[in-house]
Amino acid sequence: MKIKGVRWWIIGLIMLITIINYLDRGTLNYMWVANIEYTLTDSFNPSLRVNQATQINEQTYLLTNGQGNEIQVEASRISLKEKNGQTMVINKEGIAYDLGLISTDLSTEEAAKQAKDILGTITIFFMIAYGISQLVSGKMYDKIGTRKGFFVSVLLWGAADAMTSLSRGILSLTTFRMMLGLGEAGPWPGTTKSNAEWFPQKERALAQGLFGAAASLGSIFAPIIILMLYITLGWKLTFVVVGGFGLLWLIPWIIINKKGPKEHPWITDKEKEYILTGQPEIKITNDKGKGWRELLSNKKNWSVILGRFFLDPIWWMFVTYLPLYLADVFKLNIKEVAFSAWVPYVGAMVGSIAGGWMSGFLIRKGKSVDYSRKAAMLLGGFIIIPSIIAAVYSTTSIMAVIFMAFVLGGFQFVMTNIQTIPSDLHSGKSVGSLAGLGGASAVLGTILAILFAQYITNWLLLFSLLAALVPLSLLSIFLTVGKIEQIK
Repeated sequence: MKIKGVRWWIIGLIMLITIINYLDRGTLNYMWVANIEYTLTDSFNPSLRVNQATQINEQTYLLTNGQGNEIQVEASRISLKEKNGQTMVINKEGIAYDLGLISTDLSTEEAAKQAKDILGTITIFFMIAYGISQLVSGKMYDKIGTRKGFFVSVLLWGAADAMTSLSRGILSLTTFRMMLGLGEAGPWPGTTKSNAEWFPQKERALAQGLFGAAASLGSIFAPIIILMLYITLGWKLTFVVVGGFGLLWLIPWIIINKKGPKEHPWITDKEKEYILTGQPEIKITNDKGKGWRELLSNKKNWSVILGRFFLDPIWWMFVTYLPLYLADVFKLNIKEVAFSAWVPYVGAMVGSIAGGWMSGFLIRKGKSVDYSRKAAMLLGGFIIIPSIIAAVYSTTSIMAVIFMAFVLGGFQFVMTNIQTIPSDLHSGKSVGSLAGLGGASAVLGTILAILFAQYITNWLLLFSLLAALVPLSLLSIFLTVGKIEQIK
């Protein structure tokens, strides 16, 4: 049996698991704290089929959700607003409150800071595991191949996310998130390696762009799917359902991804020739792969390491804190967050595909790989900086998320081309290793950024400082890489 375009089936499956990857990592962030609305009524009326609040006395409210479950909260913990002629009671709920991690004695501002700091701390431990995995996964994928590598990664993170439903406190919650991080990092060096195997050089940036677009698509779906599941099932079952998506994905992956393009039984001779003749590094024989010491000794490789160290924190700060930012600054309820937080990632998806397409287009037009990659990265950088400034000074949530779409679009425009550099500089077993080093440095940069963020209480200042990371990233790349070409 022969199938046309096997390489597109492979990247399609990788795109699907990348979407699932971002659903899994978004579970905690979106269910951490949520503004839940209750309609203020004189007494509970089950026929209304909505969350209802009744005032017991000046200090206490009785909140009843649509399933009839009741909780009593102090008046100091809730806020009131008018909506469509009704008085709405806003209560902060979510994992942080259900597990008793936020003190009920704190003021609204103090509770918001505590929620942000605890989430930041858990994320740091997630990132530590994620960074270790970037290093280990790069080597693992080089050693056992992308087919088995993806299987190990997905099995680990899918099980970890499902088991997070068993969390009873900050220790168990952090442990499961670290397990998630160990699994979730794999596809990043893994996809770079897979694209180097399955695509000619002129299509790699596009393939990498599709991968980045899938990450953005996962971030688009995450607030809607996760928060709708949370409203319907609660946070524990949401973890089980979302974690199960990845485990189901393993079935088609094992069936379709049988071998590489040289030996895959379903690939046509025409596609095989097209892929292999478009890979200049295939002429390099006896490539046993370079160790970390040898990779670090070459200045060109530091372009990937330093470029990602400075740039990646922009993405992770948005992924981690966007739900909290929208709820805290613009007072959006859980449904409003769900239908607002996806907008920035539409820009990221467009930027990811456009960034890969642009460099590939320039290569097809006769420009060098060096010129094409750098031109795309510069354009992305010019998009990010003014967009960040406009976003943080926006006075409405609609304008804020629209400008954030340009921020993340520019980010992916740059990142797609940075992630392609390992396969531009190396071949074979060195590609995943360098990609893993880049991923580990990105984690280190992100951890430092999150630690720094805990000392900044002003959202405006925090996001504004991210703009300074863009020129640092681009300068570090251009000053170290020289000409982007295969290292002899």
